[in-house]
Amino acid sequence: MVSAGYSKECVKVYKLLRKSVVDEGLRRLEFDQIAPNSHIHKLDWAALEIKIRSWLLAASAAVSILFSGERILLDHVFAGRDSIRESIFGDISGDSAAQFLRFPEAVAKSKRSMEKMTLLLDLYDTVSELLLEVDSVFSFESTAPVRDQALASLSKRGEAIRTTITDFEAALQTEHLTSPLPGGGVHPLTRRTMEYIAVLADYEPTLTKIFDGSHTAVSLSPSIGEHGERLEVARLLAWLMLALLCKLDAKAVTYRDAALSHLFLANNFQYVSNRAQACSLREEWAARQAAKARYHAERYEQAAWVKVASAVPAREVSPEEARERLRLFSAELEAALASQAGWVVEDTGMREEVRDAVRGMVLPAYRSFYESWKATPAVASVARFSPKDVGVLIAELFARSDHGPGPDSNSGYRIEHNTNSSRLRCSRSI
Repeated sequence: MVSAGYSKECVKVYKLLRKSVVDEGLRRLEFDQIAPNSHIHKLDWAALEIKIRSWLLAASAAVSILFSGERILLDHVFAGRDSIRESIFGDISGDSAAQFLRFPEAVAKSKRSMEKMTLLLDLYDTVSELLLEVDSVFSFESTAPVRDQALASLSKRGEAIRTTITDFEAALQTEHLTSPLPGGGVHPLTRRTMEYIAVLADYEPTLTKIFDGSHTAVSLSPSIGEHGERLEVARLLAWLMLALLCKLDAKAVTYRDAALSHLFLANNFQYVSNRAQACSLREEWAARQAAKARYHAERYEQAAWVKVASAVPAREVSPEEARERLRLFSAELEAALASQAGWVVEDTGMREEVRDAVRGMVLPAYRSFYESWKATPAVASVARFSPKDVGVLIAELFARSDHGPGPDSNSGYRIEHNTNSSRLRCSRSI
C-alpha cells in the first residue's frame, strides 16, 4: 500500500490495529493505566501490594514480549522507512509504555515503611534489569520519554528506599523505653529489626547500586557516612545492628532483677547472632554477639544461683550447722525457683547450656553434702530436697521455653509439699 501511494491510509490502519493489540496485551497482563496525576500512592497497603505483585509479574512480558514484539513487527513491515517507523511506534507504544513504567515512580510516593521493603527492592531490581531492553526497544528519538520515564522510576524508587532506611534508622535511635519484657525473652524490637536487616542483607547487591555515589553524610547518620564518602552496605547493616544493641542495653537497665537483666541480654544477643548467621552477615560479627550472649548467660547463672550454691558449706560443719545449711539451701532453692518461674531462654542450645551450668554449680556440692548427712536422722529430717529432686527442678528451668507458649502463658512451675514426706513433689501448670 505504501508503494502504491497509500502510505497515509496504511499507517492509519496499522496504528489503529496495533494500538488495540498493545492495549489488549496490557489488559491481559492485568495492568491498569497510570495517569500522571494518579493517586495510586494513597491506596491502603493491601490493595497496593496486589498491584505491585501484578506489575512485577507483568513487567518482563510487557517489555520483552509485548513492546519488543511490536518493534520487531514494525521493523519488518516498514523496513527501510525509518521516519514512518519512528512515528508509528511512538503512537502505538509510547504512551502505553511510559504509563507502564510510571508505576514504580507512583508507588515511590506511597507511605514508607520497612514492612514493604522486599517488594520495593523487587521493583527497583525489575526496573534496573529492564533498562537495557527499554533503551533498545525504544531507541527512537520520539520515544525518548519512555527511556526517561524508566530512569525516573529507577531514581525515585532508589530515593524512596534510601529514605525508608534512613527513617528506620531514626526510629530505631528514638525508640522509647517501655516496661521490661516479662520473662526476659527476645524483645519484639529485636525480632523486627533483625527481620529487616536480613531483608537488606539479602539485597546487598541492589543496595550497593542504590547507595553508590549517594552522599550518605546528608541522609544518614554521620557515623556511617562522614565527609560524603560512599556507603558500604556492610557498614550500614553493622550500624543498624549497633543501634539495636545499644537500645537493648538501655532496655536491660529497666529490669530491677540483675539476673533477669542478664538473661534478657543473653536471649537477645543470641537471637541477633543466630539471625546474623542465617542471613550470611560477617561471621566474626555474629561470633562476637554469640560471645556476648554467653557472657551474659554466665552472669545470669552467678546472679541467680550463687545464693543457692553458697548455702552448701565448703568445709566440715557440726550437725547443728548442717541442719541450718539444709534449711537455708531449701529456702534459697525455693526462692530462686519462684522468682524464675516465668523466665525464658529461647535458644534451645543456650537453654541446655545454662541448665548444665546451673547443675554444675549446685548439684555436685549438694549431693556430697546430702550424702554425708543422710544417715544422721536429726539432720536428714530437715532435708526437703533430695539431689534427685534438685536435678528434676533444674531440668524444669525455663519450661515455658520448652513448650513454646506465648508471652502470656502460665509459669512452668508449681511447688507443693506433702506433709507426710520430706520429698518435693513437682507438678506442671497446663
